[in-house]
Amino acid sequence: MDSRSDCLVLLLLVLGSAATALEVPLDPKVLEGLPQPPTITHQSPKDYIVDPRENIVIHCEAKGKPHPSFSWTRNGLHLDIGKDAKVTMKPRSGTLVIDISSGEKAESYEGVYQCTARNKHGTALSNNIVIRQSRSPLWSKERIKPIVVQEGLPLVLRCQPPAGLPPPIIFWMDNNFQRLPQSRRVSQALNGDLYFSNVMTEDSRSDYICYARFPHTQTIQQKQPVTVRVFNMEAINETMETYLNDTDLFGDEAAEERKPAFLLPEGSPSSKLVLRGQVLELECIAEGLPTPEISWIKVSGELPAKRTSFQNFEKTLRIVNVSEEDAGGYQCTARNRLGSAQHIIHVSVKAAPYWIRAPQNLVLAPLESGGLTCRAGGNPKPTVAWFINGDPIDNFPEEPSRRVEDDTIIFTEVQTASSAVYQCNVSNEYGYLLSNAFLNVLAEPPRILTPHNTVYPVIRDKPALLNCVSFGSPVPRVTWFKDSRSSILMGDPFVFHENGTLEIPVAQAFHSGRYTCVARNSLGISENHVYLEVKEPTRIVKQPEYMVVQKNRDVVFMCKVMHDPSLVPTMIWLKDSGELPDDDRFIVDSESLTIMYVTEADEGTYTCIMNTTLDQDSASAQLTVVEATPTPAVMYEKPDPPTDLELTDPEVRSIQLSWIPGDEHNSPIKKFLVQYEDALHGSGTWNNLTEVPGSRTMAHLKLSPYIHYSFRVLALNDVGYSLPSLPSRTYRTKPAAPDENPSDVKAMGTEHNNLVISWKPLTGLQSNGPGLQYNVMWRQMDVDKDWNTETVANVSKFVVAGTPTFVPYEVKVQALNNYGKGPKPPIVVGYSGEDWPVAAPANVRVRVQNSTQAEVSWEPVPAKSVRGRLQGYKVYYWKERSLHKHTTHSHTHRMEQQTLTFTGNRSHGKLPGLHPYSLYSLNVRVCNGRGEGPASPFLKFETPEGVPGPPAFLRVTNSNIDSLTLEWGPPHERNGHLVGYILTYQTVNNTNEFGQLKELSVPPNETSTTLHNLKYSTRYKFYFSAKTATGPGPGITEEFATIMDGAMASRQVDIATQGWFIGLMCAIALLILVLLIMCFIKRNKGGKYPVKEKEAAHADPEIQPMKDDDITFGEYSDNEDHKPLKGSRTPSSGTVKRDESDDSLVDYGEGGDGQFNEDGSFIGQYSGKTDRDGVQAHESSEAPSPVNAMNSFV
Repeated sequence: MDSRSDCLVLLLLVLGSAATALEVPLDPKVLEGLPQPPTITHQSPKDYIVDPRENIVIHCEAKGKPHPSFSWTRNGLHLDIGKDAKVTMKPRSGTLVIDISSGEKAESYEGVYQCTARNKHGTALSNNIVIRQSRSPLWSKERIKPIVVQEGLPLVLRCQPPAGLPPPIIFWMDNNFQRLPQSRRVSQALNGDLYFSNVMTEDSRSDYICYARFPHTQTIQQKQPVTVRVFNMEAINETMETYLNDTDLFGDEAAEERKPAFLLPEGSPSSKLVLRGQVLELECIAEGLPTPEISWIKVSGELPAKRTSFQNFEKTLRIVNVSEEDAGGYQCTARNRLGSAQHIIHVSVKAAPYWIRAPQNLVLAPLESGGLTCRAGGNPKPTVAWFINGDPIDNFPEEPSRRVEDDTIIFTEVQTASSAVYQCNVSNEYGYLLSNAFLNVLAEPPRILTPHNTVYPVIRDKPALLNCVSFGSPVPRVTWFKDSRSSILMGDPFVFHENGTLEIPVAQAFHSGRYTCVARNSLGISENHVYLEVKEPTRIVKQPEYMVVQKNRDVVFMCKVMHDPSLVPTMIWLKDSGELPDDDRFIVDSESLTIMYVTEADEGTYTCIMNTTLDQDSASAQLTVVEATPTPAVMYEKPDPPTDLELTDPEVRSIQLSWIPGDEHNSPIKKFLVQYEDALHGSGTWNNLTEVPGSRTMAHLKLSPYIHYSFRVLALNDVGYSLPSLPSRTYRTKPAAPDENPSDVKAMGTEHNNLVISWKPLTGLQSNGPGLQYNVMWRQMDVDKDWNTETVANVSKFVVAGTPTFVPYEVKVQALNNYGKGPKPPIVVGYSGEDWPVAAPANVRVRVQNSTQAEVSWEPVPAKSVRGRLQGYKVYYWKERSLHKHTTHSHTHRMEQQTLTFTGNRSHGKLPGLHPYSLYSLNVRVCNGRGEGPASPFLKFETPEGVPGPPAFLRVTNSNIDSLTLEWGPPHERNGHLVGYILTYQTVNNTNEFGQLKELSVPPNETSTTLHNLKYSTRYKFYFSAKTATGPGPGITEEFATIMDGAMASRQVDIATQGWFIGLMCAIALLILVLLIMCFIKRNKGGKYPVKEKEAAHADPEIQPMKDDDITFGEYSDNEDHKPLKGSRTPSSGTVKRDESDDSLVDYGEGGDGQFNEDGSFIGQYSGKTDRDGVQAHESSEAPSPVNAMNSFV
C-alpha cells in the first residue's frame, strides 16, 4: 500500500506540472474562437433571506462557448418557468425574477433552488440556494407587574423577544428613546436580558423598555414597559418609627455585603460548541455587593492575543476566526473584596468543510495527461462525491482515460470528446461545499500574441525584456534569433523565461537590433519580429552648487545634462521637494534656474530633475540668504569664543554650566558646542558632550562616575565655529559600580577542542571606578546546569580548553570594579571549535541537461560527520579530453580544474559553461568553517554534441567575370561531428542595398567550392557557417566581387583621356579663378551697397557701431536676444536645446540658395565665417563662394 501511495504522489506531481503548463490567455481575440464548457460566474448566497415587500431575485450567471442555456430545480424537481407568469428569467442569463408586487406571498415561493448552465461541452451547477422569507413577529400582549426589590440585591429583567428571521437586535431604552446607561453593575447580556449585580435606589423607574430591531424589514418592536421600585430598609424603619412609637417593624439590617455568585451561565461547569472560522462569545455575569469584577483565563493555555477582545465591561470574552486550537476550558472569575467565584466553560470546536485545494479548470491538449484534486478539511472529516455534468460519476461507464483515486480524478491521454464539467461536493453534518471545474481538451496551432514589430527601448546597463507571449495546445516551444535566422540564441548573456520572454540582464549598445521569436508545436509554427534599441543614460554633467547670497541679489543654479539624442528630455526644478513658487522672479532656462531679487523666503534646497521616457537623473543644492551689507566694509566672520564659564548646581551625575557669548560678527550664533576633557583617563583630548541652541547660554550636563571633568564651549554661525573658550574649573565625580557590561560578546572555537570567549572592553569613561575586572562565565548548553566562572583583568578574551568538538555553549561576561558589579549580563550562545569533516558525499550522480550544462546531485553528509558549521559543498570538475577524433593538439591536454561552491545544506547544483562533446571528471566535498572533507569517488560523464564554432576562415582563391572560387577552413571548435556547411550569399550595390538571398549546402569533407553564373563587376556578401546534428553554429561574413568586363574598362579610360575633356576642365578652373579675384575686390571696397545706404537713412536708435574686432556687423547685433524670458518655468517645448540666438545675418553661411532683403539686395553679401553649433551640414567655413560673388552683380 505504501509503494502504491508513493507512485500516486509521483504521478500527481507529474500530472500537476503538465496540467498547469497550458493557460488560456484573457485576450478576447483568442477567447472568441475557443470552445469552453460552462462556468458559473455569479450566484446568490446559499442561505438567502428575502424581504417580503420586494421582488425575489435569485442570481445565476455563467459563461461558456457557445453561450450556455439555463434551467432550475426547486426542492429537487424541475421548475417549469412557463407555468407561472410571476416567474421570469433574464435574457442570456439564468437569473430568476419572482414578481410579488401584486400581493403574492413570498412564503409560497420558499424552498431549495438550484441553477443548471449547459452547452454542448458540459453542464455546471450552482449551490443549493435556500429561499426563506424574513419575519418580524409582534410581541405577545402581556401585563407586567411592578417589580419591588430591596436595595443591594441582584435583579434580572427578562426581554424574551419573539423569534424572527434573522434574529432581532436587542437594546434597552426609556420613554424618551434614550439608551439606558450600562456599567459594571448594570449590563445587557447576549440574549437581551438586563442584569443588575446589585440594585440601588436610583434604579427605580417605570420605563425599562426592551426594543427588538429586525434588520431585513427595518422594523422595531417594543415590549411593555417594566416598573422597578427599589426600597431602602433603613428609610422604611425611620418612617414606621414615627408612626408606631419607635417600633422597628422590619428590623434594622439592610442587604448585607456578600461575595460574588454567578447569574449567568447557570450550573457548573457549562459547555459551548462553535464552528471553525466563526466568532466565539463566552459570557459570565455575576451578582455581589460590592459589584464584582470579571477576569478570564484559558485553563490549558494562553488566550490568542491578536484575536481576543473583552466587551461588556469584561463580562464577554470574544475570539474571532476560531480555529481548532481554541478548544478547551475557559475560566471566568468574579471577584470583590469579600471573595471570589469561578466558572469553567468547556468549548469544543467543530468545522464545516473548508477548502484545502479546490479543483481548478483544466485545459489539456489531445493525448496529454492531468488531474483534478478536490481536497477539503473539516471536523468530522467530510465525504467527497464526484459528479460529471451534474450526474453522479458512478452513473457513467468506466473509461481507461479516467480514474478516481481518493480525492483526485486522474486523466491520461485525453481526447477532444473528453471535455466535460466535473462537480466536487464535500460535506459533513455542519455544511457542504460544491465546486465546478471543467476539463477542456483543445487542439490549437501556435499564436504569438505580442504585437508585431514592437520596439523595446532600454537604457544601457539596465535589463532588457523582450516579450513573446504565445498560446497553443500543446504548449508551444519558443526559440529566439537575432538579426538573421542562422543560429539560435542560447547561453550567456541571455536568460530565457518559461513564458517566452527573452531577458538581457545588462543591455549594451551591441545588443541593439532585430530579434525574432518562433513558437512551434506539433500543429504548426508562428513567428514575430521585435526590435531592441539600447539608449545612452541621462546624466547631469554640471550640478547646481551651494550658494550663499545677500538679500535682493540674483542667484543662478546651473544644471547641464547629457542624454541620448533620440530621447525627449524634460527638466523640472523643485524647491524643498515641492513645486517652485508661482513667482515671476523664478526664471527656468534650458540649463539653469535664475532667482531674481532673492528674499529670505527663498532659502531652501533646490533640485534639478531631468526626466526622459526611460530614465532620470537629479541633483540638489542649498541656497542660504544673508542680510545685505550696508557698506562694503561690513564683513562676516566667525564668532568670538564664549567667556566666563561657571559651574553650578552640582549633583551626583549632573551639573549646570553657564557662559557669556562672544561677538557674533554680523552672523547670528546658531548653536553652542560643549566639550569635555577627562584629566584622569585621557588628558589633552577634548570630546563632544552636547549641543545647545544659539538662544541659550546654559546647559544641564549629564555626567559619568569617576571622571575628572573640565569643560569648554564653542559657538557656531554661518561662517563657522569660533575658537574654544578657556576651560572651566575641574569637577570630579565619585566612583560607582559599572552601569554596563562589555559589548560584542562572542564565543567561538579556534581549535577543535577549545572555546574562545571575546568581548569589547569598557573604556575608562565606562569603568565608573578603579579596579575594573570581568567575570567570564560559561556552561555547555543543555548539559551543564552550573556556570563555570573566571575573573580576569586587562584582557578582552578568555580561552576555555578541553571542550568537545563543535557543541553549543552559553556564555556571559559581567563587568565589576572596587565598588561593585555591573548589571546582569545577557546570555550569548556560541560553539566550540570545528574539526575537519570525516565523510564524503555519497551517491554522486550527474544528469547532463544539454551540451553546455549538467546537473550534479549527491546525498548530504550526516551532521555528525560534518563536525562543524556546514558551509556548503564544493564540486571540483575538469575536462579530460574532447570526444572528437580530429581534435587538434592544443585541446587534447587536461583542462585546469574548476570549482563551484554551493552554500548551505544543498544536495544538487548545476555546472554551466561546459564544452560540448567532451569527457569530464568530477568529485564532491563537504566543507565547514575549518576546511574541506574527503573527496567523493571520481565520476566521469560526457557532454553531447553542440553547435560548432565559426569556420576558421573564408577567402577567394580565384575571381572571374561570372564566377568565384571560395576556400575555407573547418572550425577550431567542432563540438561534434560536422554534417556539412551552409553558404548563403546575396548581391550588394553601391548604396548598400541587398539582393535576394541564395543558399547552398556543402558536404563536410569539402574545403572549397566554385560559384558560377554570377554578375560581372558585382559585389557579393557571403554568410558561411558549419553545422552538426544539433544545428548550425555562428557564421562568418565576408564580401568579394567579380572582376570588371575588359571592354567597359577600356571605354572609361578612353573618355578620361580625350583632349576636349581636358580643355573643358581647364576653362572651368580659369573662370572660377577670375570670379574669386572679383569677389575679393568688391569686399575690400565695403559699405557702398544699397543695404548700407537704406540703413543709414532710417537711423535706427538701437544700431551700435561696428568695432574693429567684431566678427559680425554691429547693426545686426542680437544682444536683445540674450535677455532672459521673464515668468518662464520650463522651455516651451519641454526640451533642452543647444545654445543659439534668434535669427541674424551671422547664421547665413556661404552656399545654398540666395537670400534677399526687402530692397532686393543680396543678404549673402554680409555672410561671414561662423563657429556656431547650429551650422547646417552644407555650410562652408571658407571664403565667399564664386556663386555668391556672381549673385552680387544682380
